[in-house]
Amino acid sequence: MKRAAGPVAVSFGTSAVADLEEIKRHYGELSAPEAAERFLAEILKNVEKLMRFPMAGRIVPEFGVEFLREVVVPPFRVVYRVDPGRIRIVRVRRSERLLEIPEG
Repeated sequence: MKRAAGPVAVSFGTSAVADLEEIKRHYGELSAPEAAERFLAEILKNVEKLMRFPMAGRIVPEFGVEFLREVVVPPFRVVYRVDPGRIRIVRVRRSERLLEIPEG
């Protein structure tokens, strides 16, 4: 696993923030807010690891490009873009859902 020279900056895209809010809302509606909190905590713990090891995730199979990677935090996949000195979390989706390129 390739370690970064120092911690890289992490940011969350609008879609990723919306995904995290949806996870919290969904599990709240199921009367399981504690499950949402556990999932969110585990997702954030894995994102923190990416600060030191940005290349730790695998290449997203739907796209096959080096800079777009993911870590699986069951039942979710955290998709992120690697740029010099930073990563950007772009989506947090259920593992079984394929990613698509937006139309337009």
